[in-house]
Amino acid sequence: MGQRLAILDDYQAVAYDYAPWAELAGDGVEVTVFKEPLADAVDVLRDFDIIMAMRERTAFDAGILRQLPKLKLLVTTGMANAAIDLRAAKEQGITVCGTGGSPAAAPELTWALLLAFARKVPFEDRGLRAGKWQSTVGFELSGKTLGVLGLGNIGSQIAGFGKAFGMEVIAWSPNLTDATAAAAGARKVSKEALFRESDVVSVHVRLSERSRGLVGEDELRLLGPDGVLVNTARGPIVDGAALLRGLNEGWLGGAALDVYDVEPLPADHPLLTAPRTVLTPHLGYVTSQSYARFYGEAFEDVRAWVRGNPVRVLTS
Repeated sequence: MGQRLAILDDYQAVAYDYAPWAELAGDGVEVTVFKEPLADAVDVLRDFDIIMAMRERTAFDAGILRQLPKLKLLVTTGMANAAIDLRAAKEQGITVCGTGGSPAAAPELTWALLLAFARKVPFEDRGLRAGKWQSTVGFELSGKTLGVLGLGNIGSQIAGFGKAFGMEVIAWSPNLTDATAAAAGARKVSKEALFRESDVVSVHVRLSERSRGLVGEDELRLLGPDGVLVNTARGPIVDGAALLRGLNEGWLGGAALDVYDVEPLPADHPLLTAPRTVLTPHLGYVTSQSYARFYGEAFEDVRAWVRGNPVRVLTS
């Protein structure tokens, strides 16, 4: 009997453009692509042997995995996925495999958001199309202070962008050393100093129980009425209620966001009407180069596992 593969959350309907999924028929694999988010993942997926998840769009916690008795292979794009309980998967005999990704996609989107906010690009674009001419006054990044929260691979690239734009760069993360910060062109400071001294803070830590709510009202108030928060990491790292209060009450200067507590963002979410925001629908990894690697290596993961030689296996 053949195996059934579910490819999830193909929002742009491009899965078949980036990998030869039809070839898996020769290995006895029947492929089904889901373009819309699943309202009831368990009910839809209970008869599938293999699932490919696009980043963290669909959660696979212990409770959900226990209700998928046929599942034997779970593939995630990227080599880490906070929405998958690896320990529970192992206990149920489910192999979890990952893929590589683009190192450039997320940093470039981060900088695009910051530039769009600084020069009011979305607002001016809408105004021009409505017959208006020069409605706002933007600000320059040169001479400003950029605070990088989390100086890993992405954060280090953001620090480099900041230096290239003439910004002073400071950084904080729990285990950051002076030497590591200096190597990235940044000055290590305390978490409090990061928010107090920065004109812009860009978030680049991984989501974990330790980092959930890491940026709260105290930090946002330190950033202040002229400060800008950029978040392309994960929504729950920032206290969403505090962020909304700061925007609506005016004690936070603005926010440029690509990630949210709930995704896709509901049509009635208050962030959509909050002032001084630039919002994108989690596009950080959505590039043709990134998708080519995601889908291409996910295809390789499935084929290798079916043939008895799994690759890029993730362990807890």
